[in-house]
Amino acid sequence: GGMHPSVAEAEAVAASGTSAGGALPELLGGRMDDDQRMLRALEASLHNIPELQDSERPKTYVPRNPYPTPGSFPQTPAPVFDFPSIFEKFDTDTLFFIFYYQQGTYQQYLAARELKKQSWRYHKKYLTWFQRHEEPRVTTDEYEQGTYVYFDYETGWCQRIKTDFTFEYGYLEDELNV
Repeated sequence: GGMHPSVAEAEAVAASGTSAGGALPELLGGRMDDDQRMLRALEASLHNIPELQDSERPKTYVPRNPYPTPGSFPQTPAPVFDFPSIFEKFDTDTLFFIFYYQQGTYQQYLAARELKKQSWRYHKKYLTWFQRHEEPRVTTDEYEQGTYVYFDYETGWCQRIKTDFTFEYGYLEDELNV
C-alpha cells in the first residue's frame, strides 16, 4: 500500500469533486484501491449528513384553543382517528364537524373523502356541501339545475333544501379522488 491521504486531503478532494487526475490519485501513486475509494465516499457523505431538523417533527398534539379541562378527560386525540376505516362509521354531522373544525389536517381530508363517497359534492364558491335531492331537471356540459340538499354550516348547522339551484361545474371541487 502507498501513502494514505489525510482526512483533510480527502475532504478537499470530496469538496472539489475532483476525480481521476486530481490530488488523491497522485497521493496514491496513480492507483486508488477499494479502501481509499470507500474513505473518499465516506468523507463526501459526511458533508451531507442529515441534521436533526431535517427529519420529521414528532407529532406532539397542541390544542388550537386550549381550555382547562379535568385531567381525567382525554388530552390527545385517539390514534383511531388516523385510520380511514373509522370515517365510514361516522354519521354525516360528525363528518361535517371534522371537515369544518379540523382544517388542514389528515382528518379533514378523510372526512371530505367519506362525504364524497356518500354523494356529497363540495361547492368552491359557497364553501359548503351539496347533494342531489333528485335527478337534475337540466344537465349541460357547464352546469346542472334542480333540487339539492345543502349543509348550512353558518347559520343553522343543518341540512336545507334548495330548489331551482344551478350547480356550475366550474365550482365543483374535483381535486380529491375517492
